[in-house]
Amino acid sequence: MTGHMTPEEFRRYGRQVVDRIADYLTGVEQYPVRAQVRPGDVRTRLPASPPERGEPYEHLLADLDTVLMPGITHWQHPSFFAYFPSNASGPSILGDLLSAGLGVQGMVWATSPAATELETLVVDWLAELLGLPERFRTDSAGGGVIQDSASSGALAAVVAALHRASGGKAGTEGLTRRYTMYVSSQTHSSLEKAGRIAGLGADNVRSVAVHPETLEMDPAHLRTLIEQDVAAGATPALVCATIGTTSTTAVDPVRAIGELCREHGIWLHVDAAYAGVSAVCPEMRWINDGVAEYADSYATNPHKWLLTNFDCGVLWVADRRPLVDALSILPEFLRNSATESGEVIDYRDWQVPLGRRFRALKLWSVIRWYGAEGLREHIRTGIALAQRFAALVDADPDFELRPHHPFGLVCFRPLRTDALALMEHVNASGQLYLSHTKIGDDVWLRMAIGAPTTTAEHVDAAWEALRAAQSR
Repeated sequence: MTGHMTPEEFRRYGRQVVDRIADYLTGVEQYPVRAQVRPGDVRTRLPASPPERGEPYEHLLADLDTVLMPGITHWQHPSFFAYFPSNASGPSILGDLLSAGLGVQGMVWATSPAATELETLVVDWLAELLGLPERFRTDSAGGGVIQDSASSGALAAVVAALHRASGGKAGTEGLTRRYTMYVSSQTHSSLEKAGRIAGLGADNVRSVAVHPETLEMDPAHLRTLIEQDVAAGATPALVCATIGTTSTTAVDPVRAIGELCREHGIWLHVDAAYAGVSAVCPEMRWINDGVAEYADSYATNPHKWLLTNFDCGVLWVADRRPLVDALSILPEFLRNSATESGEVIDYRDWQVPLGRRFRALKLWSVIRWYGAEGLREHIRTGIALAQRFAALVDADPDFELRPHHPFGLVCFRPLRTDALALMEHVNASGQLYLSHTKIGDDVWLRMAIGAPTTTAEHVDAAWEALRAAQSR
């Protein structure tokens, strides 16, 4: 039996692990971007049963190299373009390591005051960096909280909206009447899932039409659906407007949607999971038109495009009371003088789980290392590279470019070959990795740019690989 790892052993192996991560990030381009394994390949190379006796850590590191690495898709590869980036950076990795080492469970202020107070600071910092309204700050009636993802943020927003719409009865009596929420065909699936989990039922998650060209939500159709539902005796609870849809990065007209929500007393949730962080650049703050006046909640993910590794999604609310009142349950074992004083934030009341990691450390680490200037430079680089790729596509008569690409995503399609076949060919080559979407009956390819190591050379190489595949 090996027993507990001693501090000396931890130092030795810890240095090896950090060196491996540094070597991996330095040499990630040597790997094919997409994992080159078949289903079951990884598991069959590992023992079917756990070891009876502990093993030296060297054995695990050896298996990491020979068994696991072939089954890794390399999200930090500069030619990973398939999905919105999941940025990892040195400061963020170190912040996560510190979080793991401290082992904090920050469910309430009393369990580690620094965990809570650092989080209130960094979410206020981020709100300032993005130009979000003062009412989202934690020293106002609202505030921010770090969730694992925008999906969890969406569920929290739906629960808060139901609490407000029902006057608190949803939490005590259950959903005793019909409540509705409104999304579009372009809204992230997590919103419909949140509606199902919260008990609305899929039939009450209403789908609003979108503009056929821009794919933005149609406020006129939203009004029609709301009025129909009210006439039928339903209570509209929430509308989700998206800033940067997953499929094409369409931007819904938040201001027009917000005016409707205010007219009918409906909670407006703004899902800016991917594109929201681009507002760190002042020239991108047009995306938040209407947010300050109308949004009840707003979510964005630093773990997508702001150099902070997964998981780190921020949810802000303009008024924390519906959220806290909907999610707060205080068993005896959590009672403490700080909570009862009312002078502290207990983040357990801002999320579905009780327990929570010290996620604020890595976001704090990133903001302090890069500063506002460094964060802006990262976003601007991704946008510039996307414009470079879009220009290459637009100049080639064998390809079609979708015109809307203000962020790091470019949607395009080949005109002389099957789009899915082309995508699978380049993905299987290991040179790059793309994904696709469908608009109407047409398949479009998605080129999502934003990795810290991606340069113009990688974008140009990807384009040459696509042109070669088109010509084969």
